[in-house]
Amino acid sequence: MTRYQTIASLFAFATTAIVLQTSPGLAFSSEAQQMCTGDAMRLCSSEIPNIPRIRACMVQKKAEVSPGCRAVMDREHAAATASRKREAAAQ
Repeated sequence: MTRYQTIASLFAFATTAIVLQTSPGLAFSSEAQQMCTGDAMRLCSSEIPNIPRIRACMVQKKAEVSPGCRAVMDREHAAATASRKREAAAQ
């Protein structure tokens, strides 16, 4: 692997890790990061480094993501929705 390829690979990994980190708007676990990194790079690399646009891209292209990534996205979306409902009910 050339030096350029190594640097590009490290940059891609670091960028994807930042994109898929936990955030209030759309939380991604380490499992999601593991399952979705390839999909994020394949489908949404043009949006890097704009994290909100990458998140929106992944949601928009959900039908094109791998089955494992889609399953994790569905689980985490359901958990986030349930959490918001609990918070709303507590108020």
